[in-house]
Amino acid sequence: MVRVALAPHTDQHLVGAIKDAGGQLVSPDNAEVLVWLGGADDFPQLADGVEWVALKTAGIEEFVTAGVIDDRRKWTNASGFYAAGCAEHALGLLLAGLRQINTAIRYGWDKERIDPEVRTLRGATVGIIGAGGIGRELTPRLKACGARVVAVNYSGRKVDGADETVPAVRLDDVWGRVDHVVLAAPSTPSTHHMINDASLAALPSHAWVVNVARGPLIDEAALHRALIAGEIAGAAIDVTDPEPPAQDNPLLTLPNVIVTPHVANPASRLTEEMAPWLAENIRRFSAGEELLSRVSSGRDY
Repeated sequence: MVRVALAPHTDQHLVGAIKDAGGQLVSPDNAEVLVWLGGADDFPQLADGVEWVALKTAGIEEFVTAGVIDDRRKWTNASGFYAAGCAEHALGLLLAGLRQINTAIRYGWDKERIDPEVRTLRGATVGIIGAGGIGRELTPRLKACGARVVAVNYSGRKVDGADETVPAVRLDDVWGRVDHVVLAAPSTPSTHHMINDASLAALPSHAWVVNVARGPLIDEAALHRALIAGEIAGAAIDVTDPEPPAQDNPLLTLPNVIVTPHVANPASRLTEEMAPWLAENIRRFSAGEELLSRVSSGRDY
């Protein structure tokens, strides 16, 4: 029976998952596995017997920066655990912008303003930047709406269902070939401000930029300039830099900007979504099999 500690607090969904997978709940001092629900700032000194640490988030930049992740034990994040919900949210944001739902909410029955701006996904090309778990979930949803999908990932390894997969080193070639962009990449030094003056200028004027990843992927000052100048049609963002945004953030005043409060993966349902994945990884750990969503001390994500 695998000895599992759940800290710094308990959770009914994860307790159920641990028990269903045949795990035994113990204190962190006696654990083989630590399921850590906190952040990097209060991460504990690990006991020598801990062989695997499971983190609750997909983004691990704070743990990398804090130097928490070592090579003495196995580490996993939650990459892919929340992908379906994030994909649904990304599609919803994109459709809300294209169908001008946000504008109708703001202005009401203003047909002369709204009607000419309505667009469709049918026949459009959507670039998914950072096409990992979210991208794999979003691709068939976009295809069902009649869109063409260009997937961009680090390796260039084909994404099932995408019309084209492009390695990240060729990202600059993508901006001018897509109608809209969905950001689903991790926050790393190489992805910082990938949406900037140059990439925004390369996008078509009817483009919508959707971000369900991390706020630092977008240079918000550059985005504001592009929206004011009409270089792109709109932006729909679930994340900002910093979070929450300042009350005087100028993006919040623009009619062609949709902002949701980081709810693509709602915190209120996080552990419920995580539970079946944790159970599967405990089963794999017990059987000596490869764990899902492994991370290493040398990686940013």
